[in-house]
Amino acid sequence: MTDVDVDRLTTAEANGTAKTSGTAISTRGLTKRFGTQAAVDSLDLDVPVGTVFGFLGPNGSGKTTTIRMLLGLIAATQGSIEVLGQPMPDGAALTLPRVGALVEGPAFHPYLSGRENLLRLDAADRTVTGSGARERVAYALDRVGLAAAAGKRYRAYSMGMRQRLALAAALLKPRDLLVLDEPTNGLDPQGTREVRGIIRDVGAGGTTVFLSSHLLPEVEQVCSHVGVMSHGRLVFSGSLGELRAASVTRVRVDTSEPAAAADVLRRVGTGEPEIGEQGVVANLATIASEDLTEALVKAGVPVRQIVVEKPDLEEMFVGLTGEGFDVDE
Repeated sequence: MTDVDVDRLTTAEANGTAKTSGTAISTRGLTKRFGTQAAVDSLDLDVPVGTVFGFLGPNGSGKTTTIRMLLGLIAATQGSIEVLGQPMPDGAALTLPRVGALVEGPAFHPYLSGRENLLRLDAADRTVTGSGARERVAYALDRVGLAAAAGKRYRAYSMGMRQRLALAAALLKPRDLLVLDEPTNGLDPQGTREVRGIIRDVGAGGTTVFLSSHLLPEVEQVCSHVGVMSHGRLVFSGSLGELRAASVTRVRVDTSEPAAAADVLRRVGTGEPEIGEQGVVANLATIASEDLTEALVKAGVPVRQIVVEKPDLEEMFVGLTGEGFDVDE
């Protein structure tokens, strides 16, 4: 785990020198090359404040590399980054005290309890006073459902409990932005549900959440907005509603005269039909299905069945990336 220990009220904010725009994260032309290989290629990304933003893509699509650049853990080859209104990495001193992050899994002292581990992290934070440490730790543990296991040694924690402790560490203080890289990796179904529930609660509390995942159900269940990565490039960014609205509706006409049906579809303005033995398939475009049915009947085309097919999210993502997504819970 990389925990960027932070607090919402920094000295700079108290003096009015920190700013936050309508976007929590913004990049322009962001690129990272390793040798001749572009892991991230010309990324223009905008994450609206107050959203739970799913950063979705197959493994190896550039998600973790992007997160590392956002947090200043690695340098970009070119391009610009703003996080919470500040340029990165130059504005890290203002930005990172307002960001919580979980990257590449948790790492704690195995012989210390969950409470003791968090107290050590809190003691290392120069932005808070020591007097409220136990209260902050108790609140964070309770928030992730670990209050009853606070005294148990970390080595005895299950994988789900370890991930929840990592989230508690990222939430020791109020956060404006929470960055999570594959937070449910390696968890059993129960642990996965627990972590997703915490993410939903954090987002409902007003914190912007940037959630990197290769799991389609994870994004569907907890996110309001999504960015889709493929081979280092952003191929879609917007709300889930916008993604669904942008999808192409298909119509399938089952008929014994596919060539005649194809002629009707062309005439009414669908996409170019695909002709098969059992009928034709085409993009419905702006044509109402009832108008298409009427046109086929008037043309004397025998119709066994007309089916309007709206692609599900899995099909949309496969269409965007050319690759499948993990749909396991």
